[in-house]
Amino acid sequence: MDYPVSVDENGLKLKPEKMEKEKLYHCMFKNKAMLVFKDFQDVLNCYEIEDVDLVEKIRKHGDDDLEKIFNDYLKEQT
Repeated sequence: MDYPVSVDENGLKLKPEKMEKEKLYHCMFKNKAMLVFKDFQDVLNCYEIEDVDLVEKIRKHGDDDLEKIFNDYLKEQT
């Protein structure tokens, strides 16, 4: 299956019909991590992350470790 989130020079491109509900997707755009998911009501949610350390972790580890990356980040912040 094609990855439903991509970017080009104009910005973020989404294919919501290819997204699984409640699954987090990401892509990188202009040194930012863009996070997208479709909730159980088919509403699209998009978040932009600018924190340099967090963006780099997301860039290195990708979708497989996103939940762990965010859990570790939140622990570090407390």
